Amino acid sequence: MIFASNNEGKIKEIKEIFQKEKIQSLQEKKIKIEIKEDGQTFYENALKKAKSIYEIKKEPVLADDSGLIITELKTWPGVYTNRFLGENKTDREKNMAIIDVVNKKCQSRKAEVVCVLVYYDGKNIVTGEGKIKGNITKEPRGKNGFGFDEIFEYNNKTLAELSPTEKNNLSARKIAAEEIKRKLER
Repeated sequence: MIFASNNEGKIKEIKEIFQKEKIQSLQEKKIKIEIKEDGQTFYENALKKAKSIYEIKKEPVLADDSGLIITELKTWPGVYTNRFLGENKTDREKNMAIIDVVNKKCQSRKAEVVCVLVYYDGKNIVTGEGKIKGNITKEPRGKNGFGFDEIFEYNNKTLAELSPTEKNNLSARKIAAEEIKRKLER
């Protein structure tokens, strides 16, 4: 199965979660493509990626779209989590901007991580969705992880303070992956 992502952190997590499956990244399959994420939902973006990569290789594809949602801000940054500041910004720049917005606009620091995975094999579309609830920290903490892991706190630790195994056992991506696995086994 091809995992439709160029994000090294996501690739590593998916390979660890799907240890028994042969997962290959776009780079391993020699696919050089950036698919514009212009959907209004995580599902729309993941489905677009899955179908786009399937059309290139005609092999089963697993695609992901995920992000952070600040509870008081309804859908923000949501599907724009990776690009709300524009292209080529570092994780730290984005994280500091999120903290700044929460500090200025929110009474609560509550947030959730949402991940939607879509499997597509040319005929079947199988989806999985995972969510975990937590809080946005006042400052980044931790050295593990990527993206917003250093500012999303779950049970008093940021995702970046957890080991990769600890994070993979509770992550929204893991929850979505388990749902996909159950559906594919049927």
